[in-house]
Amino acid sequence: MIATLAKWLVRIVIALAIMILAAFGQLFFSSRPPLTTDPATLAGDGSTIDYCDLPVLDGSAKTAADIAKGNTPGCGYSHFPLPILAECTEPLPQEAADIRGLWFGVGGRHIGHVERIEQCGRRTVVTSSGLIHDAGPNSTAGETTNDTEGGVLFTIGDREYCPRTSASMIWNDGVLDFHVFGWGPVVVQRYLDGDQLVWEYADGSVTRMDRICTLPDDQKVPRPRGPRYSFF
Repeated sequence: MIATLAKWLVRIVIALAIMILAAFGQLFFSSRPPLTTDPATLAGDGSTIDYCDLPVLDGSAKTAADIAKGNTPGCGYSHFPLPILAECTEPLPQEAADIRGLWFGVGGRHIGHVERIEQCGRRTVVTSSGLIHDAGPNSTAGETTNDTEGGVLFTIGDREYCPRTSASMIWNDGVLDFHVFGWGPVVVQRYLDGDQLVWEYADGSVTRMDRICTLPDDQKVPRPRGPRYSFF
């Protein structure tokens, strides 16, 4: 009986180890998503824009589905890029709150955090800390973010390894829910509380943000993220 139980425990440990290794390989060694962000958008300087002067969403120009998907180049952009949805004027759906603009963390876990939020139709793009997360209809890829997380865990030679991520952004009565993998549980929520934008994370942290009009100088170039263990 004891020998049989020991065999099953060994099998369970081996199975768990295989699952962990497979997940690690998928996160860090699977092929990176193709870069679909417009090169001119990445090359441009998003720090020169007045983010309190928001585009009018009157349907007079492009829809969300007309514009290429934005995503993170490598493990992070080198400078704050131009807006992804600058030419889009598709009105927002009824269930969406208008949270467009540039936001600065003033309370809670991430004081000093800065993020730009773009919306057009059912599409939402969050740009912050080297990352571009874009979900919704587009002209080049699927509707989930299918992106990289940005925190570099380790480097091998000159190559950086950061985890793959995927999420959908779905409006639920004025709350923007981020579902992991596009179909999984809600891991992030963003919503308005008065004039502030509230960001809730799965770890229980809450950050409250105020609207600002111009990008702070220290946000033009993102700070390196992650432990960056070096091999070879």
